[in-house]
Amino acid sequence: MSSSPRLTDLQFRLEYYALRAVIAVVRSIPLETATAISAKTWSTLAPIINPKRHQRALENLKIAFPEKPEAELNVIRRKHWENLGRVMAETMQIDRITADPSRMTIKPAAMFDRYKHKLGSAVGISLHMGNWELAIWPLAYSGANPAAIYRSVTNPYVDQYLRDQRKDLYPAGLFGRGKVGDHGDDRKTARVITDFVRRGGRLGMVCDLYDRTGIPIEFFGKPAKTQAIGAMIARRVGARIWLSRCKRIGTSSRFEIELRELRVPRSANQSVDIQWVMIEMQKQFEEWIREAPEQWMWSNRRWS
Repeated sequence: MSSSPRLTDLQFRLEYYALRAVIAVVRSIPLETATAISAKTWSTLAPIINPKRHQRALENLKIAFPEKPEAELNVIRRKHWENLGRVMAETMQIDRITADPSRMTIKPAAMFDRYKHKLGSAVGISLHMGNWELAIWPLAYSGANPAAIYRSVTNPYVDQYLRDQRKDLYPAGLFGRGKVGDHGDDRKTARVITDFVRRGGRLGMVCDLYDRTGIPIEFFGKPAKTQAIGAMIARRVGARIWLSRCKRIGTSSRFEIELRELRVPRSANQSVDIQWVMIEMQKQFEEWIREAPEQWMWSNRRWS
């Protein structure tokens, strides 16, 4: 028997108030202290609370680095949990991070300065590295007014809070995938975001996780189903693609955000063009991950 709307709303409100209480505690602690505590907590508890994801992280690492001994892979796995712990604490203070530009360095700065006021339509595509939410920050900081795709949260109160906290990162809004949000239907979302970019918008998304309906693209030597929507939109409307990586500096809440333009071919064969873009995109992601493997989200599903 399903819950009544009144009981469901009460549950949502209680969850929201509980979350706000946790956030209040985290925000009362200096950022670097909060992230250090969260990193230690996650690296200790995550393997116990979620052994399935802990094991998946090791299996994924073995696919990516078959030459590394298991002891070294376990060190990377532990540090990856630490990074996710830091991200969790930073998520609750994301507005304070974006209000302090000294925490972010853009690389290469000269290239970004040259393009930032003449970006035109653009699709920014990043990967779950460092604090990936901040990968869009250069576009927000330069006044490019970006929007982004995100996975909607079922609880509408929590969903709205998360959206409100990110208004400085995504001043043009968030397009939700899932059942909640302004554009909860995925097919409708696809139409809306395509129109947004066609009208000159700048759209951010992450494209480094397993996508059931995606195109198999080689990643660390093994085919991985990969979301194609970013490449498809850019190819269809004539937009630029900017690849972005947010790399954490040491263990602090300071970041280096690296940008690479990926030129989109426009031959007579659209499907070939899209596949080429996706192959080059995953090659760049693989290169970035090899440089800082402990900062990528190994515990998420990537290969089928």
